[in-house]
Amino acid sequence: MSFSGNIKEELAGHQAKARHCNLAELSALVEMAGAFRETESGVCRLAIHTENLRVARKGFTLLQKTFNIRTDIVVRRNTVKGSSSYHIYARGEELLAVRQAIVQAVCCKRAYIRGAFLASGSMSDPSKSYHFEIVCEKERQAEHLKEMINSFGLDAKIVKRKKAYVVYLKEGEQIVDILNVMEAHKALMELENVRILKEMRNSVNRKVNCETANINKTVSAAVKQKEDIIYIRDTVGFEKLPEGLKEVALARLQYPEAPLKELGKLLLHPVGKSGVNHRLRKLSEMAEKLREQ
Repeated sequence: MSFSGNIKEELAGHQAKARHCNLAELSALVEMAGAFRETESGVCRLAIHTENLRVARKGFTLLQKTFNIRTDIVVRRNTVKGSSSYHIYARGEELLAVRQAIVQAVCCKRAYIRGAFLASGSMSDPSKSYHFEIVCEKERQAEHLKEMINSFGLDAKIVKRKKAYVVYLKEGEQIVDILNVMEAHKALMELENVRILKEMRNSVNRKVNCETANINKTVSAAVKQKEDIIYIRDTVGFEKLPEGLKEVALARLQYPEAPLKELGKLLLHPVGKSGVNHRLRKLSEMAEKLREQ
C-alpha cells in the first residue's frame, strides 16, 4: 500500500467522540465527493460518490453513527478498468444538520480537514519528495479549505490544475504538522522516520562531498606547485634559490602528494603548515615572473 493509502487507512479508522465533529467530517466528505438534493416533497437527500472503499466505509459509518437512518450503498463495477465505484445514498430531514454544519471549533476543523483528505487528498512517497494535496472542484472550496488549514499556523497554497483547484503543502515540517492536525499519528511517525534517515543520508553526502572537494583542491594545488617548481628548475635552476625555498622545492618534487603539514615535517629544518605554504607561494610567484619574461 502507498504512503497516501496508509494515511487514508488510518483516518478511515479514526472515530471522533463528539457528534459535532462527526458532522464536520461528514460535511467535508459530501463537499468533496458528494452532493445534496431535495426530493419533490422537499425531503433532503444526500449522496456520496467515490472509488475509494475506505471513503465509502467512513461515509457509511458516519451516517449510521450520527443519524442512525437507513443508508443505501450501490457498488458499480467497471469491467474494462477492473475498478469499482461506491455510491452512498441517505434521505431525511435530519441530514440538514450536515448541510448546515458550522465548522469553527478546533476539533471540528481537524475533522473537516480529515474528511477532505479522505475524499480527495493524496500524498507523495516521502522517501522521494514531500507533497501533500487536496483537490477541490471549486475555487471557493479551495479557499475555504486553505483558510482552515492555515488557521493551524501552516502555509497552504492553491494552484489551478486543469479545471480543479489544488490546496497543497510542500515542506516536510508542514506536512508533519498537517498529519498531526488530522490526527494521523502512525503516518506522522513513519514520515518522521523517513525524514531522519534522509537527513542522515544528506549529512553524510555533504561531508563526503566536502572531503572530496578538499582532496581535489589539495591535489590540484600540489600539481600546480610541482609544475611551477619544474619550470624554475628547467629555466634558471635551483642554485640561486634561497636555502629555504630550495629545500621546499626539492621536498615537493620528492613527495608530490604530501599535505603541507606533512611536507613541513620532512624538511631538514622542519616548519609549520603556514611556513611551507608561504615558501610554495613564493616559488609560484617566481615561476609566473619567469613565464612573463
